[in-house]
Amino acid sequence: MKPFSHTTTLRVRYGETDQMGYCYYGNYAQYFEVGRVETLRQLGMSYKELEAKGYMLPVSDLQIKYLAPAYYDDLLSIETTITEMKGPRLFFDYTIKNEKGQIISKASTTLIFVSKKNMRPVAPPDYFIQLFEQ
Repeated sequence: MKPFSHTTTLRVRYGETDQMGYCYYGNYAQYFEVGRVETLRQLGMSYKELEAKGYMLPVSDLQIKYLAPAYYDDLLSIETTITEMKGPRLFFDYTIKNEKGQIISKASTTLIFVSKKNMRPVAPPDYFIQLFEQ
């Protein structure tokens, strides 16, 4: 499998900031999710399609490094890379940059393909694997 990357942007909303004017740290997990969903969509597969075909992708691990704050109205670029597929696990790396190009956060997640019927780990569907071969 070759790594696959996609970049999406979003703007920090006022309600996502704390009393110091920083983007609240808890919002970053949602930003990574936006990056992940849009990367899968760009690859040719949506979460909605996976779920309709009987698969779920829960997060089993999240690692975040905060390097600099994001502020209200900052336009952030979220580069998301699918780095590896190993058994039922799917690995992602993320880099968030502000408008100045400064890296403000790096992260990684591990997701697990599970059956929607019994929530047990399963191999990724063949049609998903084939997306990486294109």
